[in-house]
Amino acid sequence: MQINPQSRDDLSAQIAKAIKDAIIQGDLIVDARLPSEAELCAQFQVSRPTVREALKRLAAQSLIRTQRGATGGAFVNRLNFEDAYAQHITTSTLLLSMNAVSFETACEARYALERACAPLAAHRRKAEHLAIMRAEIRHQSEPDLSDEAFCTSDVTFHRALVDAAANPVLSYQLAGAVEAMQPLMNIITFSARDRAKIIALHIRIADAIAAGDGLAADAGLVQLEQETLYLAKTVFDARSA
Repeated sequence: MQINPQSRDDLSAQIAKAIKDAIIQGDLIVDARLPSEAELCAQFQVSRPTVREALKRLAAQSLIRTQRGATGGAFVNRLNFEDAYAQHITTSTLLLSMNAVSFETACEARYALERACAPLAAHRRKAEHLAIMRAEIRHQSEPDLSDEAFCTSDVTFHRALVDAAANPVLSYQLAGAVEAMQPLMNIITFSARDRAKIIALHIRIADAIAAGDGLAADAGLVQLEQETLYLAKTVFDARSA
């Protein structure tokens, strides 16, 4: 692990990147103990506060954990998809809200990813996934349900479909698409949408998943994408007028 003292980059950031690269490359394995602060200071020829700042950066990314006591120190953390969801959702939300990503582009990406889950969900879904989807459909049908509650239920429905694919990598990737893109889409389209039409499509998708028909589930998602794009166009046209 090396850094470039002549670089304009912050030294603590360089150290954090050097350790991160060692973890990614397998030079530091899960549960391996990092060198002590004193050893890191000597290795990188920096002060202890600089090393501590580097370790804080790594801990903030959940790449390391610290333990106290005689056998304590900093250790390579064992990441899991569930713990990484929140960070992924936050990053996706910021990317969409802070950059010039068109509604059409975000919609295309979100549904392309979710449609990849449809055939897997149709064959791998469990009773609990169907139960969540059915429960959300009933919830969405409540006459006094607020727009905010409907949007939240919409996200939960689609998250259950994604999780039904039983692929943690897809679930992680879709966390950003469903829980970041979907709420932003709902904010734009909620005022124009016909809830009954959305619910009917949700029923069609859930029925297809229950029947093990991946093609029908995919077709339902295609229709839902087309409806979402139509609603967005209606809203944008009204605003421009």
